[in-house]
Amino acid sequence: MALSANLFLRQNQSLVMTPQLMQSIQLLQMTHLELTQFIAQEVEKNPLLELPSNDADAITERGGAEDEAYAPQVEEPGDGGYDSRTEVLSGDWYESGNTGGASRLSDELDANYANVFPDDGVPQRADAPELISQWKSMPGNGEGAESYDLDDFVAGQISLRDHLAQQLPFILPDMSDRLIAQYHVDQLDEAGYLQGDATEAADRLGASVDDVERVIAALQTLDPPGVFARNLAECLAIQLRQKDRFDPAMQALVCNLELLARRDFATLKRLCGVDEEDLLDMLGEIRQLNPKPGAGFEAGMSEAIMPDVVVRAGSDGGWLVELNPDTLPRVLVNQAYFSKVTKSGDDHAFLSECLQTANWLTRSLDQRAKTIMKVASEIVRQQDAFLMDGVDHLRPLNLKTVADAIKMHESTVSRVTSNKYMLTPRGLFELKYFFSVSISAVEGGDSHSAEAVRHKIRALIMQESPDAVLSDDDIVDILRKGGVDLARRTVAKYREAMNIASSVQRRREKRALAKVAGF
Repeated sequence: MALSANLFLRQNQSLVMTPQLMQSIQLLQMTHLELTQFIAQEVEKNPLLELPSNDADAITERGGAEDEAYAPQVEEPGDGGYDSRTEVLSGDWYESGNTGGASRLSDELDANYANVFPDDGVPQRADAPELISQWKSMPGNGEGAESYDLDDFVAGQISLRDHLAQQLPFILPDMSDRLIAQYHVDQLDEAGYLQGDATEAADRLGASVDDVERVIAALQTLDPPGVFARNLAECLAIQLRQKDRFDPAMQALVCNLELLARRDFATLKRLCGVDEEDLLDMLGEIRQLNPKPGAGFEAGMSEAIMPDVVVRAGSDGGWLVELNPDTLPRVLVNQAYFSKVTKSGDDHAFLSECLQTANWLTRSLDQRAKTIMKVASEIVRQQDAFLMDGVDHLRPLNLKTVADAIKMHESTVSRVTSNKYMLTPRGLFELKYFFSVSISAVEGGDSHSAEAVRHKIRALIMQESPDAVLSDDDIVDILRKGGVDLARRTVAKYREAMNIASSVQRRREKRALAKVAGF
């Protein structure tokens, strides 16, 4: 059979992930901070994109021939418009030299514009002229001054290293010891624990190991108590020594913290040589110690979470769902600049590509906002009982239910709910918080949300007394009476997920806390 070339026509359908489609998907799951950074990068490399300015004068101050389209249209004298501000304000009541204008205005409008504050405009006695001059020199207090920023008056935060550096001259007068101490200050982590080895520090600093250990021992006396410890046991031991409570029994307890974590109190009583009452007292003292002495000093500024959606109660008894304007990205496409430059014929291909990219970005941002609005509105509709009555009435909800209601794919809903937050009258919640599995009810009633059931379990345990601690079986019986059909192993799983100890361990801990509180 001879080989030959032939042409065939064939039709087929295929789903192609174009780069723009992939970018739109990425935009949908970006957080507010990530989206802001992405838009800033696009504006930097695309000359047709620009960010809107809150100051109206910024447009007129740009100048240049390329910004003529943004220049305000001012009517010239003789064009039928006003040629000056004087002509605009000229009239019966605002004529220059008209001394009776204010009284006529008061009589005709039945209003009294007399000065009811006689002290206004009268110079007062300056008891402290230097303070007045300082106040007037501050931003926002002089004539024509701009509003000041309240952040300028916030006291600076002292870091852990600065706090320790202020104490070093009082315990280490020798400069060589201070250099060793400063090196170890830089080796602290955020919790206040010392990282590194004394032998390695001695080799780097050219000092003896004994000198390094002596300096570390001096540093462990600084405030906050427990700082410069190498591990948790040493941290607790330092704090107990400063309280003069590091006796042999407490030393044995601190050296066996793994038994305390497993709540093996029988072994601890044998190792410490104490009875149950003394062990409970020792555990109460351990609870009062700080396992992370450096955690009280913030390493950086905390950032508040910006909600993407705001839900408010409406006047008709419903809910108003709005997108937060502070998190909505806004970009402008400079069509005037594109038209002006392309007329000259320079870089037409480049600008056409930039215009296409800019238009795609604006459409993608608009579609992103609409998608978030659709998902949030459906969540609010599904969780109306939660917004009205609290977490006990949170309904079970999954992605498929929301996706079917708004005619979208589950993956789209999943991307929208990732790292997006909703501000409600009940508080600030991540959108994924409203999705939880369904737990069947007793005798075929309405199903319950897993989050609502966990909340009920936590509330029951918080309300129990040391003499009436609830077991998992007791919790199952109480939930069953409330209409929740839940197995004991499921209660144990939820309890462990919430880091709640068993009934036996809780009874011991609650009795120890009650005994400590009694003192």
